[in-house]
Amino acid sequence: MNASVPSLEELNQFRQHVATLRETKASRRAEFVSIKRQIILCMEELDHTPDTSFERDVVCEDEDAFCLSLENIATLQKLLRQLEMQKLQNEAVCEALRTQIRELWDRLQIPEEEREAVATIMSGSKAKVRKALQLEVDRLEERKMQNLKKLIEATRVELAQHWDQCFYSQEQRQAFAPFHAEEYTENLLQLHDAEIVRLRNYYEAHRELFEDVRKWEESWRLFLEFERKASDPNRFTNRGGNLLKEEKQRAKLQKTLPKLEEELKAQIELWEQEHSKTFLVNGQKFMEYVAEQWEMRRLERERDRQERQLKYKKQTETEMLCGSAQTPRKRRGMAPKTQSKAHKVNTRPREVLISREW
Repeated sequence: MNASVPSLEELNQFRQHVATLRETKASRRAEFVSIKRQIILCMEELDHTPDTSFERDVVCEDEDAFCLSLENIATLQKLLRQLEMQKLQNEAVCEALRTQIRELWDRLQIPEEEREAVATIMSGSKAKVRKALQLEVDRLEERKMQNLKKLIEATRVELAQHWDQCFYSQEQRQAFAPFHAEEYTENLLQLHDAEIVRLRNYYEAHRELFEDVRKWEESWRLFLEFERKASDPNRFTNRGGNLLKEEKQRAKLQKTLPKLEEELKAQIELWEQEHSKTFLVNGQKFMEYVAEQWEMRRLERERDRQERQLKYKKQTETEMLCGSAQTPRKRRGMAPKTQSKAHKVNTRPREVLISREW
C-alpha cells in the first residue's frame, strides 16, 4: 500500500479549511436560530400551524438535526418573508376593519359604554383579533340594515356639508339624483357613501385653494357686517371704543380684499392650466362670483341711499305741513311777552344782575 504523507503546508491548509467550515457552520446556525425565532413569532401572530414537512422540521425538530445547507437557509429565508408578508396584510386588514367599525359607531351613534366593551380588539393584529373585528363589523352591518332610513338621512346631512365645503352650486347638487330618492335601500346608502368619498378626495386634492376661497368669503362677510354697522343710525350710542376699532377693521378689509382677490385669481389660473377645467364657486367662475358680490353690494348701497332720501323727503313734507297748521295767529293789541319778561328781569336785585353778567 502506497500512502503519501501530507506536507506541513498541506496540513496548514487543511486546518484552515476545517476552521473555515466551523465558522461557516456557526454562522449558518446562528442565522438559522434567528430566523427560526422570527418564524415562530410570526406563526403565533398569524395563529398559523406548521403544515409542511419543512415547516415542521424548522419549528418542531431539534435545532442540531436541521441541515444547514445553503438551499435550506435560502428556503428558510423565503418562508420568513412569506410569513412577514402575511403579517403585514393581516395588520392592514385589521386596521381597515377598525376604521370601518369606528365609522359604523359614529353613523349608528353607538354609546360610549358599548364601544368600550370591545376596546380589547381595537389594537393588535393576531388572528383571533382579526376574527373578533370581523364579527363586530358583521354585527354593526346587520344593525345598519335595520336603520337604513335613519342612516341615509344622516348621510345626506354629511353630504350637504361636503357640498358646502366644495362650494357646489344648486345645479351641481341637483345632479346627484340619489339624494332625492325615497326608497331606502342598501344600494342607495352605498351611492351616498361613494359620493362622500369622492368629495372628500376632491377637497383634499385642492384643500389649499378651497381654504383661500373660504378665507376670502369670511373676510367679505366681515366687511359687509362692518358696513352694516357703519350705516346704523344708532351706532354712536352704547358702543364704547368699538366704533373706532370697527372702522379701522373695515378700512383695512377694504384694502386687503382686492389684494386677496388678485392672489386667488393667479392661483386659480394656474390650477385651471394644470387640470384643464374651470374652477367653480357656487357654479360660477370665481372672479365672476367676486364681481357679482361687489355689484350686489353696490346695488344694495344705492337702494339704501334712495330709501333714506325718500324717507327724509316724506319726513320734511310732513313737518312742513304740520308746522304750518299749528302756527297760531297773533292777536291785535297784545303786547309781546318779551317786554313783560324784560320788565320782570329788570326788577331783580342789583347783585343778581351782576352775578349774571359774570
